[in-house]
Amino acid sequence: TPISQKIAQLEKQAEVEYAEPNYYYSINNQEKFIPMIRPADPDFHKLWGLDNTGSNDLKRDGSISDVKGVIGADIAALKAWEITKGARKIKIAVIDTGIDYRHEDLKDNMWVNEAEKNGQKGVDDDGNGYIDDIHGYDFSGDDGDPLDGHSHGTHCAGTIGASHNQIGVSGVMANVSLVAIKFLTDSGYGTSANAIKSIDYATKLNVDIMSNSWGGGAYSKALEEAIIRAKDKGILFVAAAGNDATNNDRRPHYPSNYAISNVISVAAHTAQDALANFSNRGKNTVHIAAPGHNILSTVKENKWAVYSGTSMATPHVSGVLGLLVSQFGRLGFSEVHERLSKTSVPVKTYRRKVKSGGRVNAYNLLADVRPIRPPEPVNWHPHALPEVFESEHPYKVDSSLKKTFKVPGAKYVRVVFKKIETEANYDNIKISGVDGEVIDELSGAGENIISEYVDGDQVTIDFNSDFMLNGWGFEVARLEYSVD
Repeated sequence: TPISQKIAQLEKQAEVEYAEPNYYYSINNQEKFIPMIRPADPDFHKLWGLDNTGSNDLKRDGSISDVKGVIGADIAALKAWEITKGARKIKIAVIDTGIDYRHEDLKDNMWVNEAEKNGQKGVDDDGNGYIDDIHGYDFSGDDGDPLDGHSHGTHCAGTIGASHNQIGVSGVMANVSLVAIKFLTDSGYGTSANAIKSIDYATKLNVDIMSNSWGGGAYSKALEEAIIRAKDKGILFVAAAGNDATNNDRRPHYPSNYAISNVISVAAHTAQDALANFSNRGKNTVHIAAPGHNILSTVKENKWAVYSGTSMATPHVSGVLGLLVSQFGRLGFSEVHERLSKTSVPVKTYRRKVKSGGRVNAYNLLADVRPIRPPEPVNWHPHALPEVFESEHPYKVDSSLKKTFKVPGAKYVRVVFKKIETEANYDNIKISGVDGEVIDELSGAGENIISEYVDGDQVTIDFNSDFMLNGWGFEVARLEYSVD
């Protein structure tokens, strides 16, 4: 029955003075009722890193996986876009294998050097020292055409800035100027000399952010100095933490490990809200986690594909920082680090693995929302081992040794090693808690080494060596526990 008829029927009754609807009221929270409009790009629903529905993790072929994700374990792009979707004035240099600047999902967000575009071919029309650098430059081929023949750089570019144009996917930024800088060849390799040229070129262009999904070489003073030159111009340098499943605190990965204030090191997390099993970590040297597993984005020749790696996590952070710069302008590096860390979403699986203890959240970053973070344990107490636990000295190749210790009443437990001397990065000691999650992995040489702590009253020490070289081994001095 229509409500008007029902009211009329009631008012005809002698005992009824008048009748009216029982209205619903709500709190005046504007944010609650602003609709979060999803882009019309047909594959947006597959971008769990932007909007994790819990049922949109992907397989390698781009189809939806049966593995469930964690709802909301994403960068909160939809809420962030209510504040800003970026701006064309923001320049982000993708230093990589180049970009397929002809891609229908990228071409509208490519940086354009108008002087070169409208100038004479083969001439340095803008006088910057580079000929025909219309969309960037190719330092691997030393020419003005940074067209991507590999796809890696194009994939990274799509995560940052694929157009919201009802085609393919959506970038973290709907509006941005992507500068294609190629120093990695179509085989995916490049030299430090060309990396330095690329950074210096981006510095000369005064880009706002450099996105660097590459690494693996040893420490280079020359490369470090190039990043410092970018720092001196106020440019952020976002870098992939690496895909070796190792601890960057103990085994440096470059360029992400350069201790320069403009460097932001990024680990990769999954749709299940856990650090990806390939991702490097480091409580002191890796700053934050971002979506980097089963990520759909653009690839060369007007196609799209699913890739995984800290390479995919890095452009998520580059795009999020691009939103920040478009809203507030360039901020000081210490402010960016502090804000990025404090506004990240704290999750147990990232504690002691990244400096922030959490994953990036674009809305929190823009609105400066700072979630409450769990306190770190304090007041460590020694706990003597009930029995000696050490390897043979030297240990044998292909050896395995595992022991679990329990400290009744402990809230946290860690292991203190008197000495470790193993084949670095191959013969490893893994530390895990009652849930079996590996919290720390130790190898190489050192004395009085303290492991990361595990939650709970139980710790497992698991040592395995490979079939090649061996070393002196390890000896556990004691356990330490905290009840705070």
